[in-house]
Amino acid sequence: MSFVGAIDQGTTSTRFMVFDHEGAEVVRHQLEHDQVLPRAGWVEHNPVEIWERTSAVVQSALGKAGLHHTDLAAVGITNQRETTFVWDRRTGRPLHNAIVWQDTRTDAIAAALDRDGRGDVIRHRAGLPPATYFSGGKLQWILDHVDGAREAAERGDALFGTADTWLLWHLTGGPDGGVHVTDVTNASRTMLMDLETLDWDDELLGFFGVPRAMLPQIRESSASAAGGPFGVTRTTGPFGGEVPLTGILGDQQAATVGQVCFAPGEAKNTYGTGNFMLLNTGTEIVRSKAGLLTTPAYRFGDDPCVYALEGSIAVTGSAVQWLRDQLGIISGAAESESLARQVDDNGGVYFVPAFSGLFAPYWRSDARGAIVGLSRFNTNAHLARATLEAICYQSRDVVEAMTADSGVRLEVLKVDGGVTANSLCMQIQADVLGVPVSRPVVPETTALGAAYAAGLSVGFWAGTDELRQNWREDTRWEPQWGEDRRAEGYARWQKAVQRTLDWVDV
Repeated sequence: MSFVGAIDQGTTSTRFMVFDHEGAEVVRHQLEHDQVLPRAGWVEHNPVEIWERTSAVVQSALGKAGLHHTDLAAVGITNQRETTFVWDRRTGRPLHNAIVWQDTRTDAIAAALDRDGRGDVIRHRAGLPPATYFSGGKLQWILDHVDGAREAAERGDALFGTADTWLLWHLTGGPDGGVHVTDVTNASRTMLMDLETLDWDDELLGFFGVPRAMLPQIRESSASAAGGPFGVTRTTGPFGGEVPLTGILGDQQAATVGQVCFAPGEAKNTYGTGNFMLLNTGTEIVRSKAGLLTTPAYRFGDDPCVYALEGSIAVTGSAVQWLRDQLGIISGAAESESLARQVDDNGGVYFVPAFSGLFAPYWRSDARGAIVGLSRFNTNAHLARATLEAICYQSRDVVEAMTADSGVRLEVLKVDGGVTANSLCMQIQADVLGVPVSRPVVPETTALGAAYAAGLSVGFWAGTDELRQNWREDTRWEPQWGEDRRAEGYARWQKAVQRTLDWVDV
């Protein structure tokens, strides 16, 4: 058993990757799934399509590489975190489309929590502000709006989970004995888990009217020897045989593990549909005063949970998709770089892509996207450049908050994810932050982190020191802007952010 596999179920696509002992990619296959947009602010996924895509990418990757289930020591799962699935335990039929983390239909639920003081309880106990981002409000919405959902939940016939739980349940048998489990990182994104006990909290469940019977068991991120695997794949499933499922990590925590950020003070930034920066704070729970989230980073086996501060940004890579799909000014993501290179700067244009409000550090669901500073002089190249700068300025907002909370000044930023292929964007990021930006040889560290969690559980890797030896730098971008340009650009960015606020009445 020479390899470890990882299912990476993301917001826009699902991939299956296989890694060797050195952490090198052996094979991958990836398929996109539909983004269902029933009305403004609503974003859904078809759970059945996601399961079918997952089965297809597993079978295709294994077939492409000539591998069988017997070649895999273990499999890990990583996933879009807050997206909310509810399904029938007896049939596996979804009760509703999955409600995606970007969806804002729960505005009123989040606002009500803050008005009556429950929000402060959630902040302290769960480490999260009441926001449309997290699963608890989405789950409440389904229970309140889908006929029969609440009754089924109270009977124990309706199950809830994030994407990891949905896939694990199917891989281990579905209606025929499927395992209903999640890990601490995914559970922590619901507003329903106590950060200290690492268990569902009855008072928080009461805030959202969620029956405990529909919730998965919360386990560690890398299965302990005592607890055993989370489950074993069925011979009738896409793997064609039994493989232990031993790693589960929410996507951003998986990237933290893939970037080997195992020491307090180490940070990474993942550039995907949104941007997510995590700073390891060790076994200490650091409660943010600057608009960040307090979250488990990982829990390996029986070891104590390691925590992190996280800055979550809703729209970064998806802003580039918007240029492609809605505006039609580029034909593919790669063209955003070539178009933006046609100009030396943004020409005074700032784009704040607050399509679903602003996440960290602002947490303003009333914000909406704005393009400001336009003049007759500006071209589509300036807008492309402003889009790349928006990715980088939003990341600086988070870095500033992390410095305020932790007192740690960033010395280098480790980066990963699809947008890191855009060299201009990464250069702008170094310029905006004033620190070097470093990309590893394996940029898809989300899947790698899930593989690491799974492999650690079965002894494929002996420990985190061995994982550190696998990390190698591929490219480093050094800052080129002077301090004056950096300060002026950031001041104008902050001015642009103010223009997006109070647009929607909540």
